[in-house]
Amino acid sequence: MAKTQAKIASVPLYVRYTHDSSTAYGILDGDTVREIRGDLFGSQAETGATHPLANVKLLAPCVPGKIMAVGLNYKSHLGGRPQPAHPEMFYKAVTSLQDPGGPIEIPRDATDLHYEGELVIVIGKRVRNASKEDARAAIFGVTCGNDVSERNWQHGQGKDLQWWRAKGCDTFAPLGPAIATGLDYGNLQLQTRLNGEVVQKQTTGDLIFDCPSIVEWVSGWVTLLPGDIIYTGTPGSTRKLSAGDVVEVEIEGIGVLRNPVC
Repeated sequence: MAKTQAKIASVPLYVRYTHDSSTAYGILDGDTVREIRGDLFGSQAETGATHPLANVKLLAPCVPGKIMAVGLNYKSHLGGRPQPAHPEMFYKAVTSLQDPGGPIEIPRDATDLHYEGELVIVIGKRVRNASKEDARAAIFGVTCGNDVSERNWQHGQGKDLQWWRAKGCDTFAPLGPAIATGLDYGNLQLQTRLNGEVVQKQTTGDLIFDCPSIVEWVSGWVTLLPGDIIYTGTPGSTRKLSAGDVVEVEIEGIGVLRNPVC
């Protein structure tokens, strides 16, 4: 156990942040951010500049060209529904992305807004028609995400034909605080807390379709590019959110994604 914890503690954690009106990428080292230059998904180097974490504003750790997500990917979330034969995918709008600490905004006419704490895949290289090995190699790292969902628009009386509102409203895709690379993402503990109460708790080892399987499946139809992200599904059940709530998604080895609701 001690060796496992030491390995988790040693993985690089990449962040994106603003400081003095400029935006940069960096490596999170405890309470310090070490600035880097270059391509996050290619050639990069440390500049030598450092900042106290308290003096920077963390942003979503990458800028995705597209956001995809998997539905029904934990048995504990299926309820009475049958287990899918393959990853069931949907899109979230790129404009739904939200920074760590940024507010989850309750949209006009929303009546049943829910959290969904999830592990999120970050793609690091172009991949199309991938083998399982190619898919694994295309994964740059993983981060925390919250697939915020409006259940009435998703499958209630106010159901839309598509999930464009239910999953894609502004602020419905909180992401961060950091991208962990080199982490064994196949067996990490995920917890979601609502106002400090643990409301979801499961290991990513319980995913029906693991991360490489998801990337392999998606790449058969959609080319994935560096920076694209895939939310991998949420465990268990979820609850309604109200203004004033605070949602925290914590994944072992990555950190805590915290967002207030307003």
